[in-house]
Amino acid sequence: MSFYTDSRCVALNKTKAMLSICIPIYNFNVTTLINKLSQQIKKINVLCEIILIDDCSKEEFKKNNENVCKKEIYIQLGKNIGRAKIRNLFLKYAKYDYLLFLDCDTFIISDDFVAKYISTICRNEYDIICGGVIYDNYRPERSKMLRWKYGIKKESKPFNIRASSPNKSFMTSNFLINRIIFEQTKFDERITEYGHEDTLFGFMIKKKGINVKHINNPVLHGDIDFNTEYLKKTENGIINLIHILSYVGYDHQFIQDVTILNYYKNLSSKKLTGIINILFICFKPLLKFMFIKGYVNLMLFNFYKLGILIQNYKRHTTIRRE
Repeated sequence: MSFYTDSRCVALNKTKAMLSICIPIYNFNVTTLINKLSQQIKKINVLCEIILIDDCSKEEFKKNNENVCKKEIYIQLGKNIGRAKIRNLFLKYAKYDYLLFLDCDTFIISDDFVAKYISTICRNEYDIICGGVIYDNYRPERSKMLRWKYGIKKESKPFNIRASSPNKSFMTSNFLINRIIFEQTKFDERITEYGHEDTLFGFMIKKKGINVKHINNPVLHGDIDFNTEYLKKTENGIINLIHILSYVGYDHQFIQDVTILNYYKNLSSKKLTGIINILFICFKPLLKFMFIKGYVNLMLFNFYKLGILIQNYKRHTTIRRE
């Protein structure tokens, strides 16, 4: 198979840097995603490989994925190792110089998705490239309204908006990274539960001065959690964030970059966290009922997350002041 013939690929030909597409799988049917990627790879005539690692999914999903995955590099893990460690594990199996990570529950929506990444690689200017994620504009049933509304308002951002805060806008659902950079800056494997592994990774690459490029090459977020599931994930994510703060040594820049931590710090300095906690205790049952039923106000959801942070923070540590 020959190299990509685009004139911008001179640098790529010199380094023989090809593409490893890395997809961690957990309880999702990836047939549509793999078929779409395979079709595009054939058209662009570039050396690519697709690597799939199943993080101990249920047997029904393993069975559904076997036919399409057996044509690719496919690894099944005997136990779940978590979102951070599984991404690092791809370095063991990937043989090319660039790794393109896609969440298993995403869908390719453009016919030149892979080609756009190849073209950006060819410019040889950036070590990390983020394509973005969008959500279907069609409103789901109320039982999935919380995840959908948060995603469409907070995560589905045009590339020019993402580019204004490149590291802060980093998400793991659709990004490409230079292998050498990834070997030097891996995901923190102490993070085993859902939430904020991308926040920490974005902060670490920022501290190292690593260039991040945002492009208009989004995937569609396909699997919308039920309200009860996403609320639980959100609570776990807040607790994760508390642990992460200790991992970064209570770095003040990290606190400033993460909106909810910055709010907490400001409220704490004004001795207002106690009042917020009392309000949260009073209104938590009502808020939880509203969110589970699909009546979502994002300002109230932010208040809910802040309340979870306040209730859990002092059990672990205290944000250090300047």
